Amino acid sequence: MNKVNPIILVGPAFPLRGGIAHFNESFAKSLMDEGYPVELVSFYLQYPSILFPGKTQKSEGEPPKGLTIHNWLSSVNPFSWRRAAKKIIALNPQLIVIRFWIPFMAPALGALAKKLRKKGITVIGLIDNAIPHESRGLDKTLSTLFFKHCTAFFTLSESVADDLKVLAPGKKIQTSPHPVYDIFGYPVKKAQAREKLDLDPEQNYILFFGFIRAYKGLDLLIEAMGTDAVRKLDLKLIVAGEFYEDEQKYRDLIQKLDLKDSIIIRSNYIPQDEVKYYFCAANIVAQTYRSATQSGVTQIAYHFERPMLVTDVGGLAETVPNGKVGYVVPPNSGAIAEAIVRFFSEMNEIPFAEKAAVEKERFSWSHFTRKFIDFADQLK
Repeated sequence: MNKVNPIILVGPAFPLRGGIAHFNESFAKSLMDEGYPVELVSFYLQYPSILFPGKTQKSEGEPPKGLTIHNWLSSVNPFSWRRAAKKIIALNPQLIVIRFWIPFMAPALGALAKKLRKKGITVIGLIDNAIPHESRGLDKTLSTLFFKHCTAFFTLSESVADDLKVLAPGKKIQTSPHPVYDIFGYPVKKAQAREKLDLDPEQNYILFFGFIRAYKGLDLLIEAMGTDAVRKLDLKLIVAGEFYEDEQKYRDLIQKLDLKDSIIIRSNYIPQDEVKYYFCAANIVAQTYRSATQSGVTQIAYHFERPMLVTDVGGLAETVPNGKVGYVVPPNSGAIAEAIVRFFSEMNEIPFAEKAAVEKERFSWSHFTRKFIDFADQLK
């Protein structure tokens, strides 16, 4: 690729909030660090409010410095797709990278990709999930509306690459793990983090972080907290993130298991400048998912060098070596409880944290970006 014509990265970016926006902004900066001009094309309307399960789609923080972000797209307005394509073509790009994460976006992103491909522009689909975690009948059909117009695909896990081989056979695919998130500041001392969050400095804490949906298995972790073996450890679980489904069913489960004094719920979107406190306050980060491809939470935990407890689904086991930086267990409450007991009884926090500091080096942004550039060069 040349370092004159811009790379256009299409997907959520500031002022939209969330992990995908953070990723896109970090990826753009990493490409720029390699000397490539980059512009981001985002949404002025990502989801109609009636379809968005959270409280707000917009960030209240400061815009990222040094990035050019165009809010040209509406997910539900075909006129915006045509306008965005014309504006992108006018930039004379050498490459388009389109972020794809849910089938709902396929009509908009597929129409955009089709118009750009007709102009001879290479379009790489950067794919989070080829098949959604909570799949519905038309999802595969919708997703194909986008996949068929991509030149090639870049995925964040082998499980997604395997899905694409079935849904879009014959197209080139490259995979590189989700890089470490480095936008949340430097680690702070555990005592400082706990003081900031008004937590007991002597207590042991498990952190469940990020928005809550059924596939993330928070109920499995709550059930594990209710087992006799875990109760004896006198732990507390911090649930930090917005509920994208009915919060009451989780509170009912907590009540049923008599865990109201053992579980702290902070059911709001955690601002970027507060993330470090939650991770640094925790002894271990739990991702007890029922299904997954990859997870940004894993990479935040790596950034803050926190031990992890993950379930053996999707790409999670690819990034968390079992018994080295954490535990990989089946997605059931019994196995989760056994891992919690083992972690605290064997006092594995310090050795796992030390190994996480070493292991995270293979998830650098420079490694991810150079692998992407090499792949893009092969498509020319």
